[in-house]
Amino acid sequence: MSLRRFTQHALSEWMRGEGPQSDIVISSRVRVARNLSGLPFPMLATSSQSAEVVRKVEEALRQEPVHPILRKAELLRMDDLSDLEKRVLVEKHLISPHLAEESRCGAVVLSANEAVSIMINEEDHIRIQCLFPGFQPFEAWRLANELDDWFENTLSYAFNEKSGFLTSCPTNVGTGIRASVMVHLPALAMTQQRNRLFPAITQVGLAVRGIYGEGSEALGNLYQVSNQVTLGQAEEEIIDKLQSVVRQMIEHEKNARRRLMETTRIPLEDRVHRSLGILGHARVISSKEAMERLSDVRLGVDLGILSAVSANVMNELMVKTQPGFLQQHAQMRLDSDERDIRRATMIREHIHKQD
Repeated sequence: MSLRRFTQHALSEWMRGEGPQSDIVISSRVRVARNLSGLPFPMLATSSQSAEVVRKVEEALRQEPVHPILRKAELLRMDDLSDLEKRVLVEKHLISPHLAEESRCGAVVLSANEAVSIMINEEDHIRIQCLFPGFQPFEAWRLANELDDWFENTLSYAFNEKSGFLTSCPTNVGTGIRASVMVHLPALAMTQQRNRLFPAITQVGLAVRGIYGEGSEALGNLYQVSNQVTLGQAEEEIIDKLQSVVRQMIEHEKNARRRLMETTRIPLEDRVHRSLGILGHARVISSKEAMERLSDVRLGVDLGILSAVSANVMNELMVKTQPGFLQQHAQMRLDSDERDIRRATMIREHIHKQD
């Protein structure tokens, strides 16, 4: 298996399946942060100590019996990747921006279907990430927990009886779990309810962030909703709270979609078809506008306004039209204007194939 396997396709294999509530919840993710005992955390570690972490993880991957999902996994070192290759992996949510930009001796272990991504020497020594399509946070947690237990057979974790698992960031101390879902909320944006709902969510201990997590911009009405604190809470309690809040968000979005269809159906259909027309004919389009138009079309697909366009194609274009993927496809560096032209061309080709 080569690096090209992970960078040539916008949609990971796990994303090709259709999960529960997939008209609103794009994906569910659980990330478990762990550090190895006897070694400084990444921010204080020397290069040789960081390399030792990678070596220990490689040894763990050779233990038998290997976990089934890791049988064809591949370890990629950040130092062996170009900036463009790393950016593509960020755009596919397989690594974090932090690992791509700032890590020392950073690496990632990717399963063949890309549902599992194990980041090494990111903010913590090990971050086990499991991704599932649709609304399946408990399923993602069960797999992450299995992998965590499997690694613990070989690796010794930094653990304190009083505090739990020790992590670089105090908000991750305890269980070390961060659970999140990516939601598509165009109707809440159109009906001006988003700004009232999000502050209420933060008051119950959850965070609403942009498409690539903390510090990132919300594009195409896509948001990540995740827990903020892990200390003093059991894993199941964290997942249960997230599920409960997201179920309410789903209900609010569905109600907003119903109201739009009942009260402003013609303007909504006009907006959807205009966005489809622009995507199908534009010669130049920015990343931000492309995401907005794709969000409109995806809503049209989910509401049955458009029947000849696949939701999976919209998901694919939301990744393919990002700067890294565009340049990977072109096999060259592109400036902003060149990317806008190529982005428009790529979208037109996909839309016309659907037609």
